[in-house]
Amino acid sequence: MTGIGKFKVRRHPWFDELHELEMEMLDPGVRGDPVRLGYLLRDDFIEFGSSGRVYEKRMLIDMLSKEEHIPVLIRDFAIRELAPVTALVNYRSVGQAGQEARRSSIWIKSDGRWQMAFHQGTRIPNSWGAIS
Repeated sequence: MTGIGKFKVRRHPWFDELHELEMEMLDPGVRGDPVRLGYLLRDDFIEFGSSGRVYEKRMLIDMLSKEEHIPVLIRDFAIRELAPVTALVNYRSVGQAGQEARRSSIWIKSDGRWQMAFHQGTRIPNSWGAIS
């Protein structure tokens, strides 16, 4: 008999934990909490914003404390293990008025906790061809 056999897709053991942390990073209550953000971001954290601007940890925390907080949904969440304690997270976010972005984060586990070391968000053009 020929054909494609059945197979099981195994969810990575870090999936739930990292999904929860990414959701937390998008939560308006967390984004406005400098103490919690300081705990979740590594001291050497860096972000490449969709504007092309580069943010370091302190800059990002200061910026988020002044931001208008808009709920965001996550789609197509996936992780890839880069090293025994390092993961690349990719997903699509959907924000206000359907604005979408592709997001990537690198998380490193140290001293028993995950911290974000890198993040990049790239806006996806809307159906009219303009960037939201």
